[in-house]
Amino acid sequence: MATLRKKGNRWQAQIRRKGHASITKSFLLKADAQEWVRYIEQQMDRKSLPYDPKALDGITLKSLLEKYRDEVIPKKRSPEREINIINYFLSQEAKLIIKPLSEISATDFCIYRDKRMKVVKPATVCRALGLLQHAYDIAKKEWNYPILENPLTRIKKPEIRNRRERRLTWSELRSLINALDGCLNEYIKPLTLFALNTAMRRGEILAAKWSDLRLEEGLLSIPLTKNGYSRTIPLNKRARRILEELKGKGTKPSDNIFPVSEEGFRMAWRRVMDRSGIIDLHFHDLRHEAISRFFERGLSVPEVALISGHRDFRMLFRYTHLKAEDIAKKINN
Repeated sequence: MATLRKKGNRWQAQIRRKGHASITKSFLLKADAQEWVRYIEQQMDRKSLPYDPKALDGITLKSLLEKYRDEVIPKKRSPEREINIINYFLSQEAKLIIKPLSEISATDFCIYRDKRMKVVKPATVCRALGLLQHAYDIAKKEWNYPILENPLTRIKKPEIRNRRERRLTWSELRSLINALDGCLNEYIKPLTLFALNTAMRRGEILAAKWSDLRLEEGLLSIPLTKNGYSRTIPLNKRARRILEELKGKGTKPSDNIFPVSEEGFRMAWRRVMDRSGIIDLHFHDLRHEAISRFFERGLSVPEVALISGHRDFRMLFRYTHLKAEDIAKKINN
């Protein structure tokens, strides 16, 4: 905002705007003062003038993150996890969050990173740092906070080495099925076997509705996926048989095919693993297993990508762990 005042025989113009230091200049003519104000404000609008770091003195990291949590995260597809991450950060970093943004540097987040690395996996730390970095980006680009540089862009993120080559053996599959037979929830077993035959992610399966299914054609549409793109996948005989048995129980188009909550399934999966005695098997490993089996059945990379939803074919090789014995048999037939 600009103000003009007559002081003696001169006109004084003063411009005050959030994020910039106050600027004052005197002129003999009022018209010159008005022209100068227009020019300076245009430069501010174009961000040609440097920000004033002191403008961040009254904004704490806590207020930034709370605004980001309440206004930005709820608009995302799966907000619950990210809200929990921000809330945990706010509850654990009491000394850091009360500091004004003008006093926070990359060093503060390096200290946080190193401390967290002692108790959690690198992927967990990277997820939290990514959220914090995005909060800063939003504050700078959309809320016009006078942030010269995002401090999170300057720190080294932990290296994630979580590539798994876990395949399911036949003995483990038998143990898994026996453990699934002991589930009180009748949907846990068909859900698990469906995953093993479709390579769908847990969230995709839990979100699938009967209205997404064209059972006669053997097709299931996934309107929203992890990478933001929809896809339609073909179903094999086993997957279709599972759905036919579930459909016989009576359903509405708007109903979920597998009416199980995320938390309910996580708890059930832990109990299944305890009963099965299988060591180090994640539910996501079933996606790895399914994709590997598709390749072993002779499907091409584009065909498997259509089912799995991978848009970058190179990513498929992270999920594909073919057995050398099977390939040896194939090339010698």
